[in-house]
Amino acid sequence: MTQSRPLDVARRVIELERKGLEQLAAGLDERFDAVVQRLVDLKGRVICAGVGKSGHVARKIAATLASTGTPSQFVHPTEASHGDLGMITPDDAVLALSKSGETRELGDLMAYCRRFGTVLIGMTTGRDSGLAKASDHLLLIPDAPEACAETRAPTTSTTLMMTMGDALAVALLESRGFTAQDFKTYHPGGALGAALATVGDLMHTGDAIPLIHDAARMSDALIEISAKGLGCVGVTTADGKLIGMITDGDLRRHMGPQLLDLPVAEVMTRDPRTAAADTLAADALRLMTSGAVKITQLFAVEDGKPTGLLHIHDLLRAGVK
Repeated sequence: MTQSRPLDVARRVIELERKGLEQLAAGLDERFDAVVQRLVDLKGRVICAGVGKSGHVARKIAATLASTGTPSQFVHPTEASHGDLGMITPDDAVLALSKSGETRELGDLMAYCRRFGTVLIGMTTGRDSGLAKASDHLLLIPDAPEACAETRAPTTSTTLMMTMGDALAVALLESRGFTAQDFKTYHPGGALGAALATVGDLMHTGDAIPLIHDAARMSDALIEISAKGLGCVGVTTADGKLIGMITDGDLRRHMGPQLLDLPVAEVMTRDPRTAAADTLAADALRLMTSGAVKITQLFAVEDGKPTGLLHIHDLLRAGVK
């Protein structure tokens, strides 16, 4: 038998799985809406279960649901038969994954759901399988060819289950009005946490903000810049509104023997770039580095008054890109 090039194999696998995904999308109907509504109204958690490769997918679906606002956990069917059924309550819903729908290890879990009235949602290719018949709701997966035809190892089928789980999580997320700020609450660490950080999460506040009155002299401004150590000072009016900012660049442009005696209003850059405290840190970084003039400090303002100062070093330390 002639061996195919690895690149040709890869393209064949991707094409087979792409066709499977098209079948999955085409087969969705109002049953999906019914599942989403049932889970939106759920008082308890979504218990995801499966064996083998379906179990690995179930774990991932549980993790995705949990991080997007739907309380969820994975329970292994075998462990369920040895005591973990006690983790499942009538207020929960069980999402059981099985390609064939005839996975023997799911039997006790299915019987438990029937006995205690726990909602059972089956995800399977087996339209007439035991799982399909026992389920209150059915998420039918097309019986598309596995990418590994010779061994029928779970490949296309697990991709379709994973995608159905993602579709379910996103549909629930949007139904609940779940926001990026909500997601950050469940995922504060790593690159995603950094991407969802806001200016308010990272900015310097209170007495750490370098500020000076617009009637002050540059001698006072230099003292404030040095004391706060952020390389700038904001200039405010008598009623606390930010009208300008003095940076190292402004000092260099006005360097001379009379600098210390100049009013700050003559040196400051008027109407500096600002942001709201709830601006995403990544958007603040783009604001600071866009345009012809790059800046390294950004004041957060509310109703024109400074509430904090963000330095580009704060963004770098947090891993914002």
